[in-house]
Amino acid sequence: MKNLIILLTLSCFTYMASAQCSRYYPLEKGTTFTYDNLNKKGKSDGITHYKVSDVSTAGGITTATMEVKLTDAKGKESFSSDYSFTCDGDVVRIDYQSLMNTKMLEQFKDMEMEITGTEVELPNNLNVGQDLADANVAVSINMSGMNMKMNVDTVNRKVEKKETITTSAGTFDCYVIYSEIKSKMMMTNQTFPSRLWLAEGVGLVKQETYNKNGKLMGSTVLTSLEM
Repeated sequence: MKNLIILLTLSCFTYMASAQCSRYYPLEKGTTFTYDNLNKKGKSDGITHYKVSDVSTAGGITTATMEVKLTDAKGKESFSSDYSFTCDGDVVRIDYQSLMNTKMLEQFKDMEMEITGTEVELPNNLNVGQDLADANVAVSINMSGMNMKMNVDTVNRKVEKKETITTSAGTFDCYVIYSEIKSKMMMTNQTFPSRLWLAEGVGLVKQETYNKNGKLMGSTVLTSLEM
């Protein structure tokens, strides 16, 4: 189930296209990010590419569109999508569809699917010990006349600590945000603890997902950044 969620509270920049709207989220058109998706043994399962494809501002609200492309371990593109996030100067709100794993969406891409939910919020000002708002996404899938429903709640979000980490993209001072992903599909209920490392001026540097016993299930690591 490590592929259930893509916790992409996506990459962030202090460098803005037109105004200092967000301390963390990229609003410069053309900015690209590359992440390596690793299994529990640290081996690559594929690469996820992100690109800020469009940015617009109206009524004090800045909206950016993010393109997502997933390639498998052999370099073949297996899925592509896009979603948006907005910024009003105090809080960035991310499209709830970003909570869904691209690999899971790929499996159901040829089926009728409806996705609803609440936006993921990230304040511009983060502090250790700060509680963050919960988020939710619900999916209804029509499989040859049979309806399947899934609900994913991201709860207990909290700024846990500050930590310096190093990846192939560099060394970064990060806030570590802890959360729990509660998924319900059919008669199955599961909870996956997760941590993401968020650097000011860079954004999402690393994300790890664990099983109920706290053992690492998989991770996503920033490998390159261009703007």
